[in-house]
Amino acid sequence: MLTDSPTAADVAHIKQQHPQLFAAQRRYLRLLTLSTLAVVVYYLLFFRFYGITFAQFSHGCLEIGRYFLRMFVWQDFSNWPFMYYFSQIAITLAIVFAGTVTAAFLALPLSFLAARNVMSTPLLRPISLVVRRIMDLLRGLDMAIWGLIFVRAVGMGPLAGVLAIVMQDLGLLGKLFAEGHEAVDRSPSRGLRALGANPLQTHRFGIFTQSFPTFLALSLYQIESNTRSAAVLGFVGAGGVGLVYAENMRLWNWDVVMFITLILVVIVMAMDKISALLRARYIVGEEIALFTSEESQRSKIKLYREP
Repeated sequence: MLTDSPTAADVAHIKQQHPQLFAAQRRYLRLLTLSTLAVVVYYLLFFRFYGITFAQFSHGCLEIGRYFLRMFVWQDFSNWPFMYYFSQIAITLAIVFAGTVTAAFLALPLSFLAARNVMSTPLLRPISLVVRRIMDLLRGLDMAIWGLIFVRAVGMGPLAGVLAIVMQDLGLLGKLFAEGHEAVDRSPSRGLRALGANPLQTHRFGIFTQSFPTFLALSLYQIESNTRSAAVLGFVGAGGVGLVYAENMRLWNWDVVMFITLILVVIVMAMDKISALLRARYIVGEEIALFTSEESQRSKIKLYREP
């Protein structure tokens, strides 16, 4: 019976019949033990090298617990300036949407210049290399750094936030779109070239038709991700809800910080639901009948003619 516990003799018999299974188990346990020891030694050396004492670590944990308790005790809740909070959240969403959509549409043509299966000739490969290095530069700087640069350039406000998102997402989405183009099946492109299609038609119908789900999914995901990340733009003066975070953190209003955080979490959850609906509509789609027999056509006509 499978429900009976095996005896020691049964286990010894199984070991004799399948020694390779138990050898693999021993190797896995050794690897797990060594990995655990390596992680423990790393943290011990890290704490020792940077002078972090156990008392300091335990005190920090207690302070974190105090902050979390203060976050969930909302004092004088009815007198909070809700209109100001929601207006700043709306500004953040406007910044995110404008910046991400602009970056997605700018990154799309740039991604074709970076895709190695598009720039496949010896003359065009250097262009692909240069475009990829430009994308590395754009996404190599964090959104907050771009925000500081554009606050100095165009002044404080939403425009600096939009430009910061555009610059970072142009490098990130351009690279991901290019990888989506490179992952497509090349057979449709070969068939289109054999039929006499020009390069623009080949890229449009042979590559982008297949990589469009990647384009849509990554763009929708980046809108969700930027909604979370754009909060830091307010810290550098680029507008949005980050200004509310900065003001209330300086005043130790951790209950307001938690309230704004929960609102953003709800917004991200709603955007995730909308993204799922759009992906189901435009990526999965509905099956199309490519062939219908004459008999089925006659039966449909008969059904339509019946009173």
